[in-house]
Amino acid sequence: MSTRHRLVQPAHWRAPRGYSNAVAANGTLVFLAGQIGWNEEQHLVCEDFAGQTEQALRNVVTVLQAAGGAPGDIVRMTWYVTNRAEYLSARQTIGQAYRRIIGGFYPAMTLVEVAALLEDGAKIEIEATAVIPP
Repeated sequence: MSTRHRLVQPAHWRAPRGYSNAVAANGTLVFLAGQIGWNEEQHLVCEDFAGQTEQALRNVVTVLQAAGGAPGDIVRMTWYVTNRAEYLSARQTIGQAYRRIIGGFYPAMTLVEVAALLEDGAKIEIEATAVIPP
């Protein structure tokens, strides 16, 4: 996380694992549309949940870089998954991919199970908000 971003954690709360409760930041706001596990040709890279997640994370970084940002500028992510059990069973692999692509920090995050995503075969969609420091 950028040195201009500050994680917010109530003193008497137990620390969250894998996300932050809040992030305070100053700079240029970048709102990224939901990214799924497809490539630049809009073809899903695989049917595997962890593989789609890894590609979606790469897509988040690629779009953010096009806006002049970096993974450390992400302050919020919302993950939409079509199968909570599939997400839970792939958590370790997803965590490894997350740290490799995004890094070792965790912005404010929400994960929501949904009935379906717009694109056939998509299992995860990740949207993000970033703040690029001045």
